[in-house]
Amino acid sequence: MKFICPRCRGDLQEISEFELFCARDKLTFKQENGIWKFLLPERETHYARFISDYEAVRRFEGRFSPDSSYYRALPFKDTSGKFSADWEIRAASFRALQKILTAESTVLDVGAGNGWLSNRLSLSGYDVCAVDLLLNPEDGLGAWTHYQSQFAKVQSEFVNLPFSGKSVSTVVFNASFHYSENYEETLAESLRVLSPKGKIIIMDSPVYHSAESGEQMVAEWKAAFLSRYGFASDSLKSENYLTYRRMDELGEMLGIAWNHIRPFYGVRWAARPLWAHLRGRREPAEFGLWVVTRS
Repeated sequence: MKFICPRCRGDLQEISEFELFCARDKLTFKQENGIWKFLLPERETHYARFISDYEAVRRFEGRFSPDSSYYRALPFKDTSGKFSADWEIRAASFRALQKILTAESTVLDVGAGNGWLSNRLSLSGYDVCAVDLLLNPEDGLGAWTHYQSQFAKVQSEFVNLPFSGKSVSTVVFNASFHYSENYEETLAESLRVLSPKGKIIIMDSPVYHSAESGEQMVAEWKAAFLSRYGFASDSLKSENYLTYRRMDELGEMLGIAWNHIRPFYGVRWAARPLWAHLRGRREPAEFGLWVVTRS
């Protein structure tokens, strides 16, 4: 994958194996600890509190391990035993993803987190780049050292990707699309880098039929964070969830058509909407994959 300047989208000069320079914007981009850092200076400020809050919560929850086998087993087994139900969902979604990826794909794993998906796809022969804001070695891109596979690592935001136009065959939002502050801009940027016949896949973001249920989820989430951590973790004005209507609107705006794939997560999961209705609770979130293939 060829890197470009995320601000002007111009070519970069190679200063060294680990340093690139944009003559137009006088910006230097470096590879540090195996990770290319392409987050623009002003955007570092924008995301600073979000990164701090997010990392604090994830560490408190214990979403990491000193044992490399923990990372290498994901998503099929959570050796920590702390979030096994979550990883069962991720595993089912990953199996569905494997069925729709084309051979010899160049894949952006956007919102890669600890790189589990990039690892799995790289082991399967794909040319993969893990993209995330977080650099830490526990739950961020720095966790790449636990894997034996080879994939690129890039610190970047959704809307200023440092990749040439039409250079990527698949963009996968890995349980991350709902963190976007503007769905239209995020998808437009993905379409910019997407090659003809390429795919955008939104995987494991919460989906509701009713926006009211989504808003209730967000309110519950903020209250829980305030109670547990002392902050609401809402420094980013993310959209936080999807609805079927919102996805239809995005399709119309951008001239794309979605295919919604719903993996089977088990009988108990399938029964959740019924139990919620009987108990008078809000609609539970769905997950799955939203897929668009560029014509």
